[in-house]
Amino acid sequence: MIRARVMISGDPVSMSLGADEIKLAIEAELAFYGLEDEVQVGFVGQLGRLDVLPAVVVYPEGTLYGPLRLEDVPHLVEEHLYKGRIAESLLAPPNVLSGVIARLPAREGLLRGQERVVLRRAGIIEPTDIEEYIAYDGYFALGKALSEMSPAEVLQTIKDSKLQGRGGAGFPTGLKWSFVAGQQADKKYIVCNADESEPGTFKDRLILEGDPHAVLEGMALAGYAVGADEGWIYVRGEYALAKERLLTAIQQAEAMGLLGDNIMDSGFSFHIHLHSGAGAYVCGEETALLESLEGKRGIPRVRPPYPTVVGFRGQPTVINNVETLANVAPIILRSAAWFKSLGTERSPGTKVYTMLGDVNITGLIEVPMGITLREVIAAYGGGMRDDVPFKCAQTGGSAGSIIAPELLDVPMDYATMREHGASLGSGALLICNVNKCIVDIAYVVMRFFETESCGKCTPCRIGTLRMSELLNRLRHGQASLEDVSMLEEMAQAVAKTSFCGLGQGAPVSILTALRSFREEFEAHAQGSCPTGVCPMKTEPPEVIVRRGYL
Repeated sequence: MIRARVMISGDPVSMSLGADEIKLAIEAELAFYGLEDEVQVGFVGQLGRLDVLPAVVVYPEGTLYGPLRLEDVPHLVEEHLYKGRIAESLLAPPNVLSGVIARLPAREGLLRGQERVVLRRAGIIEPTDIEEYIAYDGYFALGKALSEMSPAEVLQTIKDSKLQGRGGAGFPTGLKWSFVAGQQADKKYIVCNADESEPGTFKDRLILEGDPHAVLEGMALAGYAVGADEGWIYVRGEYALAKERLLTAIQQAEAMGLLGDNIMDSGFSFHIHLHSGAGAYVCGEETALLESLEGKRGIPRVRPPYPTVVGFRGQPTVINNVETLANVAPIILRSAAWFKSLGTERSPGTKVYTMLGDVNITGLIEVPMGITLREVIAAYGGGMRDDVPFKCAQTGGSAGSIIAPELLDVPMDYATMREHGASLGSGALLICNVNKCIVDIAYVVMRFFETESCGKCTPCRIGTLRMSELLNRLRHGQASLEDVSMLEEMAQAVAKTSFCGLGQGAPVSILTALRSFREEFEAHAQGSCPTGVCPMKTEPPEVIVRRGYL
């Protein structure tokens, strides 16, 4: 009889720090005490505390130990699992959040008693064990849909929930599905966009590593709703652990009749395949992803026709990202009304963010839509590191907006952020203090886009290079006030005339930074970096032309 469970953080960082060896050592110590049949040992995805990796959680107490060293294992097993008392010396240090949340007002449940949707199993189940997923309501939604609901009813439930795509654009998921459901075609596809290449964003990776079946179940439900019998997961090439766990999950689900032919004897069949990307940022754009998935060069297609009409292999295709699909099963299982009770009226549900930068705690959080950036920093980031004041935040990775202090109290949902000239983007929060230079940040971002431009269109191919050069001159005190105006004009032109979302999003950081911090750009043009970060009054390095077609 299992009386305790030991769950070890199994993310890539923990693995690189020896989590595998710690698991083997725990199993050996349990065997020494004759406890191997009483204590279950396994890996979980990201535990949410990047400061204590590798970490171990012992259930049913939920005691968190870490950062754990190999030599700590004998004491941990003897104290907690053999003698039944807490191994005080190995406890994870207090989370700086303790006491912070209690001091903040419980505004409509945003901070206290939050309900996780996407990450509800994170840190609880062994992601390579389908039985643990099933034990936490896994595949119940698919069973409910196949036995009690028609495809039209599943589709209507997603539409009623007002679930918006979590990839960045916030397009209504049910509406996208309805476009494919309404197409008359012999073949339809569901494609999961797991090509998470946005700098600072790793939420989809941790969902795939910690709860891969949630995405598979969401894809199967989408297939049932729109009449598709085949799905493809396009996963970022560098995500080795995510790919391994997805393949394991697919094999397990097929073996149990939860994927494949005639699922649950319902007559509905759905097969899922895995495709690994090759590291091109542009393949996060859905039509470039389809080109790559078909074995061609990953460059964007002309739209229309849209993928919902002419998608993968020329057939109607639903393309959703990982986080979007992970929301589907909970909605079907618990109802659209339940989902709409979370978040805001215009943007229901929760949002998963990766938080990095100048805060005390970095990592992954899931919070209701409508929470403010000030609340996120205080309650989940533990405040600004060393109490250095907040300067700005970039939301949504490199293609995201620069958020100035005046937007700290704006509810973070798709509609409200758009009304304030900002965006949520993919879900990355880069928090910067007053010691960071806006021009330097903009330069680093533009160097990324210069490198990642696919070269299809002139505005993006040339514009990102020229903006990068101009920002570099500003960093070195070799630009003028006229150059600042030229930078703004170039950014506007690239945003308006680029062929796809990569080029259109590339200048967003510059335009939003100029809107809030123009005086800092002008100070650089006059030969001064207010933060002292930039190498002023030195000659910029010689421009290296990287592309043979320039």
